[in-house]
Amino acid sequence: MTDSLRNQLMGLGFKPPQPEAKPARRPEDRPARKPDPKRARHEGQPQRPHERGRGAGAPAGGRNAAPARSGARPGQARPGQGKPRSREDIDLAKAYAIRAQREKDERIAAEKARQEEARQRREARAKLAELVKGKALNAADAEIARHFPYGGKIKRIHVTPAQLKSLNAGELGVLQMDGRYLLVTAELLAQAEQVFAPAVALKVDPDAPAEDDPYADPQYQVPDDLVW
Repeated sequence: MTDSLRNQLMGLGFKPPQPEAKPARRPEDRPARKPDPKRARHEGQPQRPHERGRGAGAPAGGRNAAPARSGARPGQARPGQGKPRSREDIDLAKAYAIRAQREKDERIAAEKARQEEARQRREARAKLAELVKGKALNAADAEIARHFPYGGKIKRIHVTPAQLKSLNAGELGVLQMDGRYLLVTAELLAQAEQVFAPAVALKVDPDAPAEDDPYADPQYQVPDDLVW
């Protein structure tokens, strides 16, 4: 349409046609955005240590980065360490440790003493065996039982009438060796007593009253299984 025709129509009261307004686009009418594979992969992974704490305006870790504060003051227990021990608890622990060490030392010393005593007894018995070897006076034809107390029990040794008289007079004595009772002279008995006194089973004092040794009488019979 030319300008002259448009002017004629406008003069007759006609208005020129207005352009059609387009409707506003709604969010749901927008085309869907395609997902980014790289962004989806990074969003599903945990944040790396060097990326933690980096936000808007946060400086990256480096030489000038401020050290992290643990939040614990000097003298306070750190998380996971429990309550700090007091001075009383420390002193009590030291006392227990000292007592335990002392008891241990006492046990060790007692064990060493027992071992030393056992060693001395073995050596004394061996020396006594060499001293008495071949010197026992036990007679094969002895028929008289001479009873005597030893080790909390009543023991006996068979002697001849002459040996019984000498034994009661203190001229003979009795030694215990490896479960046997040996009749020996008074001199040998004295030497054996110096070597190993527990081996002396019967040592008669001729000056002692008769009632001190009631078993000197051969007619005095005592059961073998009598226990004192």
